[in-house]
Amino acid sequence: VQLQASGGGLVQAGGSLRLSCVVFGTAFMGSNVGWYRQAPGKQRELVASMSSTGIANYADTVKGRFTISRDHAKNTVYLQMNSLNHEDTAKYYCNAGWYFGDYWGNGTLVTVSS
Repeated sequence: VQLQASGGGLVQAGGSLRLSCVVFGTAFMGSNVGWYRQAPGKQRELVASMSSTGIANYADTVKGRFTISRDHAKNTVYLQMNSLNHEDTAKYYCNAGWYFGDYWGNGTLVTVSS
């Protein structure tokens, strides 16, 4: 199983980005998925998650600005990020878990300029 994240980049404060994470090697259905981020000098933190039944949860710092979604036909989970601010600058990682294991994608860097 491999997860491939993409969509990061440099954006001005107030702008938007959409991250994508494609799952290879297994069916996407049945997994719990999440997006995490790690800023320099800080611990990795959960940003958003979605259960296999579609229930989403968000960190308080991103509620109302970020939206997690999943497309089973494309084996992909997305993170739509709006109203970005400097504190959102971090490397973002996707995660997917099934009964048989938990997997991480490569990180994708998001840099928000003031």
